[in-house]
Amino acid sequence: MTSPELPVPLVSVRWLEAHIDDRSLVVLDATFHPVAPPPPPAGYPGPVYLPHARVFDFNERICDQNTSLPHMMPSAELFEREVRALGVDTDSRVVIYDRIGTFSSPRGWWMFKAMGHDRVAVLDGGLPAWHAAGLPLVSEIEPRAPGNFVAHPQPGFFCDAAHVLESLDEPGRVVLDARPEGRFLGRAPEPRPGLRPGHMPHAVNLPFMALHDQGRMRSPEQLAQIFQGKVQGSPELVLSCGSGVTACVLALGASLAGYSKLSVYDGSWSEWGLPSSRPVVSE
Repeated sequence: MTSPELPVPLVSVRWLEAHIDDRSLVVLDATFHPVAPPPPPAGYPGPVYLPHARVFDFNERICDQNTSLPHMMPSAELFEREVRALGVDTDSRVVIYDRIGTFSSPRGWWMFKAMGHDRVAVLDGGLPAWHAAGLPLVSEIEPRAPGNFVAHPQPGFFCDAAHVLESLDEPGRVVLDARPEGRFLGRAPEPRPGLRPGHMPHAVNLPFMALHDQGRMRSPEQLAQIFQGKVQGSPELVLSCGSGVTACVLALGASLAGYSKLSVYDGSWSEWGLPSSRPVVSE
């Protein structure tokens, strides 16, 4: 049987419904419960999963185990070992979802792309959209044979604080911050203790929720208008947030809007906001 074409980077509930039993498809639950709103939506029991799903735990397992910063990108060796255990092959089509909507699943999508796997997409609207369509859920994870995935790390998908500092004054490059406006301005407290309030000098605020329409991503045309209003023609975008999760929502939205020169600041405010000489502006 021919494997289904994957309409990257976003698939609809109806597309996934049509292909969910295909053995070349791997469905991964990348739920991360946020330290700040939005809360998980109500309306379905838990724990529940999409049929054939495996848990892609980037917060505890598929992350750098040797840092105090939350869920940092792991080594290629760790990533490869963990996703093989989830049954992912080199030619697998991977669809990633989360229990909130389109919140943490883009982080999993971006991680796979950073490891050289382009056959990956996000389920638009996640588990809530699947449930709202009246489609079945399961309460247990099925066993699956290990896969043969091979990681091929790609440069530039993630960046460090030094790159961000350079980008703040770099013509043609804009740093976008996905946190809510109150936290960006320093008027609302950070949910993680010990972080300074405010934002990076010259960074531009684009709260990730602005890219959503009832939990789903806005149309490419709407996204293009939103990004153009923020970046004013700059082709290179550096994306930040609280801890590198919702910055990947911006990466997904920017990709849908046609941007290709994208980099996610992995440490994000969990690193930049720590007491240090890194500049911070608050209002």
